[in-house]
Amino acid sequence: MTEAAVLLEAPRRTFRDKLFYGFGSVAYGVKDNGFGVLLMLYYNQVLGLPAATVGFALMIVLICDAVVDPILGHVSDNLRTRWGRRHPFMYASILPVALSYLALWNPPSGLSDGQLLTYLIVVAVMVRTFINFYEVPSSALVTDLSPDYNQRTSFLSYRYFFGWWGGLTMNILAFSVFLATREGETAGQLQQAGYQDYAVVASIIMAVAITVSAVGTHRLIPSFRKPPPPRPFDAGRLMRELGATLSNKPFLIIVFAGMFNIMAFGLGGAMITYIRTFFWELTGQQIALITLGNFGSAYVGLLIAPRLSAWLGKKRGCLLMVVAQLVLGPLVYLARFADIMPPNGSDALLAILFVSSFINTTLLVVSGILTTAMIADAVEHGELKTGRRTDGFYFAANSFVASCLNGFGVFGAGLILAFAQFPEGERLGQVGDDSRFRLMVGELLWVADLQLLCVAVV
Repeated sequence: MTEAAVLLEAPRRTFRDKLFYGFGSVAYGVKDNGFGVLLMLYYNQVLGLPAATVGFALMIVLICDAVVDPILGHVSDNLRTRWGRRHPFMYASILPVALSYLALWNPPSGLSDGQLLTYLIVVAVMVRTFINFYEVPSSALVTDLSPDYNQRTSFLSYRYFFGWWGGLTMNILAFSVFLATREGETAGQLQQAGYQDYAVVASIIMAVAITVSAVGTHRLIPSFRKPPPPRPFDAGRLMRELGATLSNKPFLIIVFAGMFNIMAFGLGGAMITYIRTFFWELTGQQIALITLGNFGSAYVGLLIAPRLSAWLGKKRGCLLMVVAQLVLGPLVYLARFADIMPPNGSDALLAILFVSSFINTTLLVVSGILTTAMIADAVEHGELKTGRRTDGFYFAANSFVASCLNGFGVFGAGLILAFAQFPEGERLGQVGDDSRFRLMVGELLWVADLQLLCVAVV
């Protein structure tokens, strides 16, 4: 525990407080699942934009998002209302999040490729901006909820649990209901109508999750530590503070340790539906079944992260998880390359992919929890160094770096699809062996190289 934290008596928080704080991340999980798993496939294979173009568009979107985040964090830190610094932003995000997410999956018909690309960029920027009106202030709320080193990890464990829970729930609903493969039809994940039905339900769930979290934590506002006097907005000072934040040694270690892992995650997330659909040739229902096991991953990660933090420390525990991902992640691909995997369509293959997904998702959840918990600790270090407590700015600065790098990861996925010479409008079972092989090799090598670089930096 840091010296600053010792000076404060940790307020008594309940299980209910953790539930309300964490539940809001359902909205972010739904958005992340949509952007990371479905959006590339939808605009490429269903709407017909070239994969490299979609990847480039999403990189632009994420970089625009990264520019907005530090400004939002700064304003949140300096807002003073009877509802505190964070809750006004949380309430303001509810309706815009739902409407913009609905619009993302319902572009007007008859658009040219150029118009569709512009629509994708503009609406996706709106979605990510509005969701961050909730996410950045809500993430920073953890330092108001508790100054205790280990209790913060517990709060953030619930946040990650519900984030994964929300994303997985929508993933399962998407592939088992909205994108289900009907008898006599091609793969459901290649049908436009299913995505539009998905968007309606996802938008409602996001709005409900944010509302429940904001209302549920509202009663705790009087117990929050009184913030310092606000400062007027100054663009020059904002950039200097961003530089000071990035020069904070503990925070810098977190950034460099997670930098390449974020890129690997962005690339892997954008590729996973392609791999499952065209390489393993799974139906929507089979993808939903594999995803169902990840609910267990989120729960196991929730239990493991605080214990691993207490045993090894957050940094070493996070590094252990990344190394484990590096070793275990490629095994199913290497087994297929060695021709020892069961054939596509078999129950044995489905069982192996289920177990592999469960293990790798658990490792990812734990590493994510520990990384975010380290940022909360870096806030304390920064306060000792500068005399300022800028919780929202630190979380926004982390989001700035993560969004930029995640954008490059998504762009890399577009390059892999171009490398695989993967045409638009392909159908299940009709992809050539050469394209499937290139798809596997490209994803395997890029992700493994990025994770190796992550370990090397640490």
